[in-house]
Amino acid sequence: MAMSIQDAEWREALDEAGPRYLKIVRFMEKAIAEGRLRSGDRLPPQRELARTLGVDLTTITRAYAEARERNLLHARGAMGSFVSAPRFETSEMLDLGMNLPPPPLGVDLRELLQHGFEQVLTHTDTHALMSYHPGGGTQADRKAGAAWLATPLGKVDPERIVISPGAQVALSALLLTLTEPGDAIACEPLVYPGVLAATQQLGRRVWPIAADAKGMLPEALEEAAALGVRVVYLNPTLRNPTATTMGEVRRDALVTVMRRLGLTLIEDDPYWLLAARAPAPLAARLPERAYYVSTLSKALTPGLRTAYVVAPDRETRARFLACLRSLALMSTPVMTSLATQWIHDGTAARIVEGVRGEAAERRRIAVNTLPLDPTQPGEGIHVWLPLPARWTAQALATSARMEGLAVTPSTAFAANTPAVEAIRISLGGVRDRARLKASLVRLAALLDDDAPRDDGPLV
Repeated sequence: MAMSIQDAEWREALDEAGPRYLKIVRFMEKAIAEGRLRSGDRLPPQRELARTLGVDLTTITRAYAEARERNLLHARGAMGSFVSAPRFETSEMLDLGMNLPPPPLGVDLRELLQHGFEQVLTHTDTHALMSYHPGGGTQADRKAGAAWLATPLGKVDPERIVISPGAQVALSALLLTLTEPGDAIACEPLVYPGVLAATQQLGRRVWPIAADAKGMLPEALEEAAALGVRVVYLNPTLRNPTATTMGEVRRDALVTVMRRLGLTLIEDDPYWLLAARAPAPLAARLPERAYYVSTLSKALTPGLRTAYVVAPDRETRARFLACLRSLALMSTPVMTSLATQWIHDGTAARIVEGVRGEAAERRRIAVNTLPLDPTQPGEGIHVWLPLPARWTAQALATSARMEGLAVTPSTAFAANTPAVEAIRISLGGVRDRARLKASLVRLAALLDDDAPRDDGPLV
């Protein structure tokens, strides 16, 4: 089959950001997702493409090798290289369920990891990297956390910060710090499943507060406070699961209620940096009564397992740290040190920009493939899909799993309230855009099925 992309189009590859060989791979992914490159299309010979793009042959060789690794192309000996059909192992589950950041656009994580660890080993004593650090992070790590949080929160005293091995353990420790067994925590009707799991395991309860499209209703929160609720959990920016963001006016109104009634806020804000124009966090408006949780797992990479928790003051920090240590003695020093290095040398900011760029490309694929609400926000690493009347969320999730697709039903997010029939689709868990496109096409076909399978347990 003849080559379907002209030289001028191949030169678009160099408009991408990042290392040249990755620019070429990203261009291939984009062209395949858009249908400009199709299964069986012959790719240019490597020397010819090197001349066309004005790059070294080794750059093209590396790009083709990476493309083969991603199953974008295959070689047929002297005949050349050809675009591959999307290939999936029959036992492989394509993950549209776990909310992971996608591989960052224009960033070579392998090179960043190698350079970052070299810098960590150069500047940090090896014994310290492999020892216990029971104090909620070293002073250097807390200062890096303060620098990282300066964009959303403004100036933060590092002595108010605790380093946690991820947000989930931090949220559990906050429940231990702020509540007693049997206490209720106010939240929106749809809430992060980790909070539901933590409250259940720790003998606490969730108290769903009525909400509208703008978020939790201040008057409903007042009513709950009159009945004894003292702690509020909010995830206001690119909410999990709806991907919506609470506006300035609603944030101010809720802060007014919490300050007047003496309520304590847990603000879980993993996606703030992925939003282009997010309002300032509620914690910036209520620093004396708010605990702010910011994890690097959703904005950079889950492998860091590093979260920053900002307490109202040093005394409340000490109480929280004592509870945190009952669950996890420390965050991993090696990975925390890498996070600190990346924050100081600007790598972390580069990765966030790369994640935002790749997430935008993946959302375009989702919008062009699925029947999404056109008014839905155009940012973040997941989308929320209300279902047609013939489907329930549980039935669709079960049917999707039988098709090799993992999605998350709305029932997973329901805080003791009837769930709307919808699914959350995560866009970062599938490694490359071609596979994501194929996965979403399969899901769209399933949605169009006029005879959905009966509800059944997820396996």
